[in-house]
Amino acid sequence: MTSVAAFATSPNTWEALGIRPARALRVIGMRRSGNHAIANWLQRNAERAVFLNNCRPTRDPLLSHNGIEVNGARFAGDPVEAAAEAGEGALLLVSYEDTIHQRFVAKDNLSGPYKSANFSAELLIYRSFLNWSASLLKKLQRNESYRAADRMAVAARAVATYGDLLVEVLEAPQDGRVAICYDAWAQDELYRARLLSDLGLSLRDNSLGDVQPYGGGSSFQDSATDPAELQPSARWREMARDPEYQALLQVAALDRAFMDRVDALFPADAALMARLPDLPALDVEADL
Repeated sequence: MTSVAAFATSPNTWEALGIRPARALRVIGMRRSGNHAIANWLQRNAERAVFLNNCRPTRDPLLSHNGIEVNGARFAGDPVEAAAEAGEGALLLVSYEDTIHQRFVAKDNLSGPYKSANFSAELLIYRSFLNWSASLLKKLQRNESYRAADRMAVAARAVATYGDLLVEVLEAPQDGRVAICYDAWAQDELYRARLLSDLGLSLRDNSLGDVQPYGGGSSFQDSATDPAELQPSARWREMARDPEYQALLQVAALDRAFMDRVDALFPADAALMARLPDLPALDVEADL
């Protein structure tokens, strides 16, 4: 069996795992977009599976992951041991958060030594802007060490990456990638079934599964374990009167190119944002 130390010098195949995956899927999505719920669902619908969570861009994912699962359960060993546990022909999932493929496409180095050709397919997970931004900001607000300015700085950077991801989602049909809308996935059983068929996976368990604990679980209901308790499509309503949320939306709405992307994928979100009042102007004369 190949050792962990041998990963960095292994050829650009999955031989370093010690098994041949039936499929290797690269998964890209923003935090708070249902990445782990979808990864768990993919594992449940594969006969066997290894999941490398939140890998570091440009690094070997077998060396730079943040957690491993085998068949949907946390695994304490290394990737070689995980692959041995899953067995020959397992599904391999390699995930990335808060990044986009386009930044690494020239050198094809998103996954370090593993090139795009080493993956059976690439999945782009995205979520409606109003609900995604509400969930992200709510999660940031739970960090007591963050000041308002800290939260807005993190959120603004994330919004920029989210906008870049929407470009890739819009181009996915031409690029041969599979875009998965978390909003539709969470609400539509037929949508999930069609995705499994497109990915060549059998329909074994098309439920939503348990609420995944990564990142503290739900931003709004951290103790929830049953997805039936969640309302992921109504998060923006819960944050609508939050001044930080309103400020974030107002800044996003100033970017015409960004709004065009939102409108193309989530026209209802764009229509609501178009109704935001203009940013208040300073009364310069009154302040003199």
